[in-house]
Amino acid sequence: MMSGKGDKPRHLGRGLESLLSPLSSFETLPPEQPQSSPAAANFPPDKELDASFHELPLDSIGPNPYQARTVWNEEDLLELTDSIRANGVIQPIIVRPFQGRYQLIAGERRFRAAQMAALPAIPAVVREVTDEQLFEWSLVENIHRRDLNAIERAKAYQRYLNAFSLTQADAAERLGEDRSVIANYLRLLDLPEDVRQMLVDGTLSMGHARAILGLPTDDLRRKLANRAMAGRLSVRDVERLVRKHLSESPSNDRGARAKPMHIRDLEDKLKRHLGARVAIETRRNGQRGRIVIEFDSIDEFARIAESLGLACTEDV
Repeated sequence: MMSGKGDKPRHLGRGLESLLSPLSSFETLPPEQPQSSPAAANFPPDKELDASFHELPLDSIGPNPYQARTVWNEEDLLELTDSIRANGVIQPIIVRPFQGRYQLIAGERRFRAAQMAALPAIPAVVREVTDEQLFEWSLVENIHRRDLNAIERAKAYQRYLNAFSLTQADAAERLGEDRSVIANYLRLLDLPEDVRQMLVDGTLSMGHARAILGLPTDDLRRKLANRAMAGRLSVRDVERLVRKHLSESPSNDRGARAKPMHIRDLEDKLKRHLGARVAIETRRNGQRGRIVIEFDSIDEFARIAESLGLACTEDV
């Protein structure tokens, strides 16, 4: 489904904007104002705009199979439901024709609230899109939402990379995002399942999780996550505990004690900066040596490379 490597990367953020822009243009115009007015000049022309708006029965619309969101805030849904009962659905949802019915592209929260409000129909913009476009637009819309929890967003990135055989650099280019953002979210998927659930529940922040990932084993990560949650430790507290463990771990302790203080201090600074295990090995009275940086996964390697200012365009 992905275009060849020689093709110029597509910016899907712009594609999603063009999908939604005619809707914005329509809503900002008074009913009696024609589409050719100056108010619409900043939006792409759409000759099929009038024909694309419909009042569709709710029971004629099916869910989006690529919806990244798995957790819905019931309190927010109830508030939106009350608003819809009082004012109706102000912003139409976006759907596509599918097997004699319709399938959601965007607006599932409004759709769910309309169902809860027992509305018979909902305003909708109908778009003809392919399966590939539906997948891309759905993922991009969800990735760019600020209220997705961190694990939902990480899984959306992962599905996006897998579906289109993209590297992290490719995805960052197409989404208009920094590569380190994608790498940091994907690293969360290396956490044990119970620690991931803490992120979903909001009992741990992404800052806590990123610090915990500096530990070498799932068992240590799980123990520190539980300690952070029970003790309400700050992110800095967790980072300090990770650094303490890395500097005192048995694998590093024997060599560390024999090293000069300034070498150990440099190791600690590199560990803090990279969030990884680092060893400086010297010989010939400290005139020569090497720096060893350990990583436990491809995603961690990408994050470390990013911290060093290196752009990895291919997988290791």
